[in-house]
Amino acid sequence: MSPIALSILLGLTAAAANGFGGAVIVQKDWGRSYLRYFVALGSGFMLATALLEMVPESIYQAGLSREGLNKALVLILAGYFLVHLFEHTVTPHFHFGEETHAEEFVAAHKGYSVLFGLAIHTFFDGIAITSGFLISPWLGWVIFLAVFLHKIPEGFTAASVMIASGRSKRVAWAASALLGAATLAGVLTMAAFSRSVSAGLPLSAGVTLYVAASDLMPEVNKEPGIGMAAMVFVGAGILFALHHFFG
Repeated sequence: MSPIALSILLGLTAAAANGFGGAVIVQKDWGRSYLRYFVALGSGFMLATALLEMVPESIYQAGLSREGLNKALVLILAGYFLVHLFEHTVTPHFHFGEETHAEEFVAAHKGYSVLFGLAIHTFFDGIAITSGFLISPWLGWVIFLAVFLHKIPEGFTAASVMIASGRSKRVAWAASALLGAATLAGVLTMAAFSRSVSAGLPLSAGVTLYVAASDLMPEVNKEPGIGMAAMVFVGAGILFALHHFFG
């Protein structure tokens, strides 16, 4: 299977995980406690993937000269700040997990603005997946796993915010499905501009760093006890294990 075809297939898989996350919040009788562990596991694996795989490869793709290094790092920083701009500056309120402060979303447009911020980073999830497979199967699969691990909590968050803003369950689920569509749009965009992989990878590396360090880790830190913290280390350890056996 070609890198593009595989990227599209896995982009659809990641999109389905967004929809599943939305279904968790819509179906009240489903247990949700396990989502906390997805957040912790995903944050550890994403941080390790970004710092040990995506950032070094971004620098290598840009060239090992000082100019190439600066270009890669500027793009990584741009990706990081881009998500910050939309998630915590343009939108009124954002955190991963179930939204319980409905009073902050009295105006329906506030919920939609949070959804827009989420869609920006899910778009770059798709960019990241395709960029990885255009470079190597190993990098593509590792990035896909990093993306997949936070897709269910992501869909859960989108649906929860829409319910808090007074939308129906159908609209809430559609919001999580929209995040999946944004991921697929990112996959297709990178496929169309495959020659720009040297820009797509570092931008998505910055986005991945932000989601892991600024979105997911604060949620882990809210939880008491050692269990959630341990899952972060397990997430990072999985990458080392995969590298040992398959890298």
